[in-house]
Amino acid sequence: MDGSIRCRRGSSDQGTDAGLSVKSKKSKSMNLQKEVGLISGICVIVGTVIGSGIFISPKSVLANVGAVGPCLVIWAACGLLAMLGALCFAELGTTITKSGGEYPYLMEAFGPIPAFLFSWTAFVVMKPSSFAIICLSFAKYASAPFYPGCDPPVAVVKCLAAAAILVITTVNSLSVKLASYMQNFFTVAKMVIVVIIIISGLVLLAKGNTQNLMNSFDGPPISVGAISLAFYNGLWAYDGWTQLNYITEELKNPYRNLPLAILIGIPLVTVCYTLINLSYFTVMTSTELLQSPAVAVTFGDRVLYPASWVVPLFVAFSTIGAANGTCFTAGRLIFVAGREGHMLKVLSYISVKRLTPAPAIIFYGAIAIIYIIPGDIETLINYFSFAAWIFYGLTVLGLIVMRFTRKELKRPIRVPIIIPIIVTLVSVVLVLAPIITAPELPYLYCTLFILSGLIFYVLFVHFKFNWAQKISRPITMHLQMLLEVVPPEGVTE
Repeated sequence: MDGSIRCRRGSSDQGTDAGLSVKSKKSKSMNLQKEVGLISGICVIVGTVIGSGIFISPKSVLANVGAVGPCLVIWAACGLLAMLGALCFAELGTTITKSGGEYPYLMEAFGPIPAFLFSWTAFVVMKPSSFAIICLSFAKYASAPFYPGCDPPVAVVKCLAAAAILVITTVNSLSVKLASYMQNFFTVAKMVIVVIIIISGLVLLAKGNTQNLMNSFDGPPISVGAISLAFYNGLWAYDGWTQLNYITEELKNPYRNLPLAILIGIPLVTVCYTLINLSYFTVMTSTELLQSPAVAVTFGDRVLYPASWVVPLFVAFSTIGAANGTCFTAGRLIFVAGREGHMLKVLSYISVKRLTPAPAIIFYGAIAIIYIIPGDIETLINYFSFAAWIFYGLTVLGLIVMRFTRKELKRPIRVPIIIPIIVTLVSVVLVLAPIITAPELPYLYCTLFILSGLIFYVLFVHFKFNWAQKISRPITMHLQMLLEVVPPEGVTE
């Protein structure tokens, strides 16, 4: 039983083998429910992608390329790369219709070791640090109106970020529908501020405010390493283009809705991001943008005064919506890895009453709270992107490999082979360029951390040490009783 409690309904007889075992009359499947439609799918993509990135990354992209023109090109190119990558993931998602994003694709293409290394890195670094960064950004914008003229106290920001994590994990643990409705609401709210910024910028351009765009390509020489770092920061703002693949099992008609949501969502985000940056440069010079503590707030102060208060409010909505979408999808990755035996089994269990992967979501939120304690956001983004693009590239390479090794698989969507080849090559450049042009020890530490997952794989997955099972069995049993969760294969009643 792996220390689990199988919930059964029908009589009051108690079994002694696993804590609770009650005789039953009929069987009822306990699985994640298909409750996410096309509109909700688009909202998951748009709502997760448009978050904190467009409000914190413009400074970092500009700092690396040094001029307005290359900056706008980088933002458009990042959108194109995200679109090509998303098309590859659309084929993967409709070929292997399992939740968990990259995890099941790496499992099918290369076997358990690369899949485990991805889950190890995602669980401990990529997903919770991303959640923490977004919630910290939310806390900064939400607390800014209460501390005019100065930065909010660090303790206030971190406590508010922790509170946001607690609220979001609670909502996602309680109800898929509630989390979806919350995502839809915040997506609409963030589109309001996006439209306000874009329209304001276009009106100013129409009035002839183009002086900041003159000679926009005049700037210092740009190295390949600087371009890669600029892409890292731009792609951070686009991060989320894979998120719908994490909830494939909960998507209605995935063969139709998965590619449609991607084809509508990603281009919409690309247009919005390029126009938002154009609006920023219409109001601010490059120097002013780099010196601004909060680019969107500075824009609002100059253009929307005295209604500039709407900017931090709606930016807070935007970031909390992105955090909700990240939590919604990342919890499914942990759920799938637990189901495959690469994490504690209890993390693959489903709430009996709520039909949500509550243990996985709670685990994810707990790790994210730890990440709000330290943290230089820009540095975190660089190393997050370095690790993320190792696995993005490996996953897309898996698509190419399975075209030859798994020809029997049904592929409702089949992208031209040149697209995954381009994405794989760009991934290699993004990973290697910063190391070659500006080597730093943290890149080595990040690589060593990823490879350290091999130790845990050998000990706990390959050899399955008995003492680890003995420790996990009572933990699993008590968590089942506390959270009222059961294994996903079924409950009888």
